Amino acid sequence: MSGEARKIRLIMELRRSGITDTRVLSAIERVPREAFVPQPFLDQAYENTALPIGKGQTVSQPLVVALMTQALEVGERMKVLEIGTGSGYQAAVLAKLCRRVYTVERHKSLLVEAERRFRALSVNNITAVFGDGMRGWPEQAPFDRILVTAAAAEIPRLLLDQLADGGAMVLPIGAQGGDQEVLRIRKRDGKPEVERLFPVRFVPLVAGLE
Repeated sequence: MSGEARKIRLIMELRRSGITDTRVLSAIERVPREAFVPQPFLDQAYENTALPIGKGQTVSQPLVVALMTQALEVGERMKVLEIGTGSGYQAAVLAKLCRRVYTVERHKSLLVEAERRFRALSVNNITAVFGDGMRGWPEQAPFDRILVTAAAAEIPRLLLDQLADGGAMVLPIGAQGGDQEVLRIRKRDGKPEVERLFPVRFVPLVAGLE
């Protein structure tokens, strides 16, 4: 099966799994996932599965990327913060949907590789920084949307502070190895309104740098 056929099969699978936002489906269709997957796993680039990228991290399962992106409800004028650049795949999908993505990664080697991929693909509306994701990016706040791609034990206060009023944050919450679920938090008059969305399995959100 050709790469294009595999991509079409994946998009159909995402549709069947509840991805109804046509902008999200289009973004996933236009981002070449094979560019974010290590060489040994290239044949699995369009499988609906998470793949290892080193440093104990993964490029997330396409369905999880699609569900979290859809839940974020990103508009094209928005400024989005992503915590956990990883391979850069999720940031590249977000970049198709918004004005600018700011992304923070604590593993220097992963960040360097992700930035190389953005350049190779001429994705020019992503700004990436080596930093502690738990701290967010206060200099660039406030953000219209925040997406966290690692599981925190509780909602990180510093990130909530950096969310614009009326904005939304989507993040997995829960212990490593235990039950985790994705929450959507809308900030209204400075207070969080929390919705529970779906169960997931993510690596933990860790403070500090590597």
